[in-house]
Amino acid sequence: MISFVMVGTNNLDKAIDFYDTLLNTIELQRVVTNEKYAGYAPKNKPDEVEFYVTNPVNKEKATFGNGTQISFLVNSNELVNNFYNTGIKLGGKDEGAPGIRSGDYYCYFRDLDENKICAFAKLNN
Repeated sequence: MISFVMVGTNNLDKAIDFYDTLLNTIELQRVVTNEKYAGYAPKNKPDEVEFYVTNPVNKEKATFGNGTQISFLVNSNELVNNFYNTGIKLGGKDEGAPGIRSGDYYCYFRDLDENKICAFAKLNN
């Protein structure tokens, strides 16, 4: 079972601005911040951090994982659309506009550091 995920950044302040706005669209809020990272948790469970954006611990440049993707499960197609549109508006790069893929509703984009981010809603709930 996965406890949380982390993505690296080369500019923590810009990444925090990006993710504060983006993750708010899916009811995640920043609950911890320090000089090295920011952590986000569900608004109704602020003690359960699920996502971090961080400066690399080894002090090397942050790079995206080739083939790596972070996916957020949301409750509706509308949330997928809002998540995608917000990500693009904040400077994310399109990797696949919202639409039905593999029987569910997905969107994909790259964040400011080229990490691949996805949101999806199950259609057969």
